Amino acid sequence: MNRFLSTDCVDPYENLALEELLFETQGEGATFYLWQNERTVVIGRNQNAWRECRVEMLESEDGKLARRSSGGGAVFHDLGNLNFTFLLPKDNYDLVRQLGVIQKAAAKFGIDTSFTGRNDLVLTATGEKFSGNAFRFSGTTALHHGTILISADFSRLGRYLAPSQMKLEAKGVKSVVSRVTNLGMQNPALTVATMKQALMEAFEEEYGAYEPHSWDLIDKEKLEQKRQTYASWEWKFGTTPAFNVSLENRFEFGCFELLLNVKNGVVESATCYTDAMDSTLAQRIETMLTGCVYGSDALCNRLINSGGAEEKAIADFLAQQTF
Repeated sequence: MNRFLSTDCVDPYENLALEELLFETQGEGATFYLWQNERTVVIGRNQNAWRECRVEMLESEDGKLARRSSGGGAVFHDLGNLNFTFLLPKDNYDLVRQLGVIQKAAAKFGIDTSFTGRNDLVLTATGEKFSGNAFRFSGTTALHHGTILISADFSRLGRYLAPSQMKLEAKGVKSVVSRVTNLGMQNPALTVATMKQALMEAFEEEYGAYEPHSWDLIDKEKLEQKRQTYASWEWKFGTTPAFNVSLENRFEFGCFELLLNVKNGVVESATCYTDAMDSTLAQRIETMLTGCVYGSDALCNRLINSGGAEEKAIADFLAQQTF
C-alpha cells in the first residue's frame, strides 16, 4: 500500500532524521513525504561545509547548517520552499515517473516544466530552476528527494550560499541567485498550501490510492537518536584533515576536490569533497588512494583499475598534473 506523510516540524535535523528512519523501514509500495525547514542551508553528504556556506553569517542570523545523507550540492530552505521525498523499493525506482508527480502538480497551475542537467527541474519557457533533486540507494530501497521553490527569500539564499566559482563558470552564470525562480511568481494561486494539495492529488493519480503513514509506527527513540546525529558538529562539519597536496577540478559528474596527506612518498590519508550525485564516490576514491605510492602513475593505476567512469575521469585529470 502507498503511504503519504506530511509534517509541520521545521527543524531540519528532525526532518532529516525522520526521512532516514522512513528509508530504513520502507517496505512495499511508495511513500511520499512532504516537509519544510526554516532558514537552513543543506549540503550534500560529501561536501566541504566551509566552502559551500557562509556558516558564521548563517548562524548569526539564527539559521542552521545541515548535511543530508544523499549526494549533490548545497541548497537553501526556508518556509517559502517545500521539500518532497519519494521512498520506494529499488526495483520500482523510476526518475521520470517520480518527477512526473512534481510536474503534474505544477501543471495544475498552468506551469510547464522540464527536467534538465543532472538534477534540476526548470521552467520550460525560461530555463529557470525551481527544484533541485538528489538520490540515495540501499540494497533494497531508493530515496529521491528535492526542493520546490515557491516563495523563497532569494536575498538570504544569495547571502548564505557560497558555491565554487568553477561551478558558476561551468553553468555560465554570475551568481547562485540568477538562475533560480519561485513558482509562485508564475501563478499567485500557487502557495505552499495549494502546492501540497496539488502534489497529493498528483501522487494519487500516478501511484494510485494511498493511506496516511501512521505516526504510531515511527520509533520515537530511534528518531531522537538520529536527530542528535544530524545535529552534531561531527556530522555537519566533519574534520578538515591536515594535508599537503590539494587538487581541484570540475568534471561532468560535478565539482571535485582531493586532499592528500603524503608522508615518506606514500598517501597516508585521502579526503574527497564533491557534489556528485553518487553519494558513494568520495568514499570509494578515499579508499582507493589511501596507502598508494604518491605519484601520477601509481595514483592513476589505482583509479583506472577500479573500472568506474568517474574514477577514469579523475585519473585522466591526475595524469595531467605535476607531481
